[in-house]
Amino acid sequence: MNDSHVALSTIDELGAMLRARALSSVELTKLYLNRLDTIGKELNAVVTVMHDRALREAAAADAELAAGHARGPLHGIPYGVKDLLAAKGARTTWGAHPYRDQIFDFDATVVRRLSTAGGVLCAKLAMIELAGGMGYNQADASFTGPCKTPWNLGYWSGGSSSGPGAAVGAGLVGFAVGSETDGSIMNPSSYSGVSGLRPSYGRVSRHGAMALCWSLDKLGPMCRSASDARAVIAAIAGHDANDATSSRRPADFRRAMLRRKPWRIGVPDGATRKVQPEVKRNFEASLAALQGIADVIAIQLPHFPYDDMVGAIIAAEGGAAFREIIADGRVQTLRDPDGRRGGYSYLVTYAVDYVDTMRERTRMRAAYDAIFERVDLIAAPGDATVALPIGVPFDKAYPGTDGGPLVTANNLTGVPAIAVPNGFGLHGLPTSAMFVGRAFAENSVIAIAEALQARTDWHRNHPTIATSR
Repeated sequence: MNDSHVALSTIDELGAMLRARALSSVELTKLYLNRLDTIGKELNAVVTVMHDRALREAAAADAELAAGHARGPLHGIPYGVKDLLAAKGARTTWGAHPYRDQIFDFDATVVRRLSTAGGVLCAKLAMIELAGGMGYNQADASFTGPCKTPWNLGYWSGGSSSGPGAAVGAGLVGFAVGSETDGSIMNPSSYSGVSGLRPSYGRVSRHGAMALCWSLDKLGPMCRSASDARAVIAAIAGHDANDATSSRRPADFRRAMLRRKPWRIGVPDGATRKVQPEVKRNFEASLAALQGIADVIAIQLPHFPYDDMVGAIIAAEGGAAFREIIADGRVQTLRDPDGRRGGYSYLVTYAVDYVDTMRERTRMRAAYDAIFERVDLIAAPGDATVALPIGVPFDKAYPGTDGGPLVTANNLTGVPAIAVPNGFGLHGLPTSAMFVGRAFAENSVIAIAEALQARTDWHRNHPTIATSR
């Protein structure tokens, strides 16, 4: 195998090479560090490459593997994290100028758990400033510049987990960890052609992660396959005494036995009504690929003021999280003009709007629970369009398209979802299918994605910038 084939291998494949001594973790880590330093810079995907820590952890992994002590599937695998996760001694910039020199003296719980699993931290990866919390309308909304999808450098990798999407898609790391408040794993997974899992709210500790919205934020894996996402979520999930919102609910991410009954997959009415034609075609082909193991059922999503509700939460909780830089004017140093203005209105958000929204979420959860009495999963396109062009305001790029309220509804209700590649559309850019499950049903969403990937090979396609180096 040449270097690019190695770099683009899945976690299972990389682990097999390490255990067979076909290569060492140090060799693999040096390969990824070089790609981060070169391709990563071309894509604006990287904030900090962590050479010293990575090589130290890789050498420790090699020593343990040589002694016959294997920690699991992630042992010796290099990875990166979105730059809102603390890593001891490294900058944690939150993608924003006011925090570009910020350093913590501890590891976030997710980083600590990945270290315990034998992972090798190589990089802090680019993100939209403050995870988009102040609002933004362009790809150039980070002090590192617009992050580019590896499939076409004139187009955005998605947000706000821009760097993790681009880095995994381009083979700069074995896997990455991103975050989602309202679409920030689903969107870059779709635009960058990777498999991204947004876990249930509370499934993964957020200790050591930037807080945007305490009642919405979630951390999850972005990988080259659904099976890779299974391996990563198994390592990072679980209760953490440092995060009171983390769930004590038991988690078992082992592959389930073959189902005896077909999956019942609900497709919302209008799910493909305002999407690009190629997105619709590819989504319908994904459902067809599952014929024989899944029955498709038409459903109606409940009617709620989804955008107003998530807007009220982001305004109230985001305003509280960033009150200091809004009040002292540092918000004016943000890159995106919308971001420089957005925070001021947050400080005068009506408490009644926030309280009403939080009450309404209880009704919304009950309504979605009722849907999951009829279906095992909900499916829809991961995004209405292919990646947005860099240099064009988002609201001007693809007029008339709309992915509907499902992603926002998912985040308001705190349920898990996975987005996986399912073909290509305009400009050679990837599209995706999204599968949503009931709360804490990560195993189900991963399993249906694995089934789709067993029947198709879209996740095995890689961009030219990744394969030619």
